[in-house]
Amino acid sequence: MTEKADVIIVGFGIAGVCAAIEAADAGAKVLVLERGHGGGASALSGGVVYAGGGTRIQKEAGVRDTPENMFNYLRQEVKGIVSDRTLMRFCETSPAMIDWLIENGAEFRGTVCPFKTSYPTDPHYLYYSGNEKAWPYIEHAEPAPRGHRQVAKGLNSGKELLTRLMRTALQKGVELRPFSRVHELMTENGAVVGVRYRTVRDPSVVARHRRLTQRSGKLGNWFPKIGARFDDQAERLWQAHAREAEAAAAGGVILSAGGFVYNPKMMNEHAGGYRDISPLGTAGDDGSGIMLGVSVGGMARYLHHMTGWRFLSPPTAFTEGVAIGPSGRRIANEDLYGATFTHIMVTEHGARGFLILDSKQWKKAREQLKTQTQIFQRLQLYYLFTTGHRKAGSLERLAEMIGVPADAMLETIRAYNEGIKSGNGDPFHKAEDLCSPIETAPFYAIDISVKNSMAFPTPGLTLGGLVVDEDTGLVKKESGETIPGLYAAGRTAVGICSNGYISGLSLADGVFSGRRAGAHAAAQAKG
Repeated sequence: MTEKADVIIVGFGIAGVCAAIEAADAGAKVLVLERGHGGGASALSGGVVYAGGGTRIQKEAGVRDTPENMFNYLRQEVKGIVSDRTLMRFCETSPAMIDWLIENGAEFRGTVCPFKTSYPTDPHYLYYSGNEKAWPYIEHAEPAPRGHRQVAKGLNSGKELLTRLMRTALQKGVELRPFSRVHELMTENGAVVGVRYRTVRDPSVVARHRRLTQRSGKLGNWFPKIGARFDDQAERLWQAHAREAEAAAAGGVILSAGGFVYNPKMMNEHAGGYRDISPLGTAGDDGSGIMLGVSVGGMARYLHHMTGWRFLSPPTAFTEGVAIGPSGRRIANEDLYGATFTHIMVTEHGARGFLILDSKQWKKAREQLKTQTQIFQRLQLYYLFTTGHRKAGSLERLAEMIGVPADAMLETIRAYNEGIKSGNGDPFHKAEDLCSPIETAPFYAIDISVKNSMAFPTPGLTLGGLVVDEDTGLVKKESGETIPGLYAAGRTAVGICSNGYISGLSLADGVFSGRRAGAHAAAQAKG
């Protein structure tokens, strides 16, 4: 028996839930087929939504921003991955997006974080979450904090945001079918008209599966081998109890099943220097959504675009040091956003690097530990301050210990110190308030190379996906034509953040692309 719906959504992360709400608001009957139990990688995230242009939260904080200013900044990050027209629409509708999220259960606050950080402490829910204050971005746009963090304690912001949005979707009549995997798209005359999938309906089995996936969740992100054990148990449970089913969609099928960071074969093929990142996501980020689109003629692009996050702050004092590659040469200005800095390290320095600090910077960083960090950051920093560093009485000896040419490292640090003392500024244009000379022994080195380390991981995810029409979200073929009835959103699709990542941009793109696809599919169902 074929079940009927107006819109079928594959995956219930941020893109899927926003597509579901938008379609339901348009009067569509929505069926969501979710591999797990909802939330996906979005629920494991920091719950930050990148928004600006004068949101109500920015105004509450006294922040001045305009869509044009936001566009001028993001254009430097996006670099043409989507058209300027689409990017401007994203910026112009950004304040309304925050309003829409609040109307559907989200909560944000205009408490601006006063220090540079990769993720703010709990009193702070609005922060500079990208490169807004760093060179060269600052030359083209006025800095404005745009990282809107869902109000919650610690790293629970992502879970809280998705829980609230999923609750709203279900209240609006969206039917969620967890523990369901789509393995085939049904087509008719070149259009996608439905899906074939396997599902488990036994409530007791579903409950057991939920417990296993909850255990794997964030544990899997920080300790992949341990998380994999629970994922393996969950997989065996599903294989033993799943049964075949199919459903037809009058308006279309929306693929919002995440990326492919948990697909070893695809990662080996496309990841390059990002191969050793610690995967951020769930077992559902296996590329199945992308491959479903490709199976009916969809075009996948930018699969080699990855992001990895080697953050140098908090504590802020760490950014006062100098980051060098294995050659002893400077990597980049250390106040760049972690993913931007990491990309330079990967592409120009073989994914290897060291942060060099003197004793004054080291002491200052230790003093900032309790006031600038969340618990997960603090645990990593305890490792760095105890056994996760090298220490020497001279820079020459330190260079020898970490295996870099001493003369090159000394010249790099000399140029940095001279720029500060002469008043000319850092030759790499780091912000003046984040510069201090490296001259007081003992000296310290932290290995900041990209690697999957339990104590000091480099988390990351994939950014490429199915190419979509930027007005509708319909998946495109190689010919440029769209596939009727097939949409993609979030990290299953090429979107705003597919060139490079800054905190909150992936969730914001999920909201933007999910709502776009949900609205168009619902309209097609009515038509």
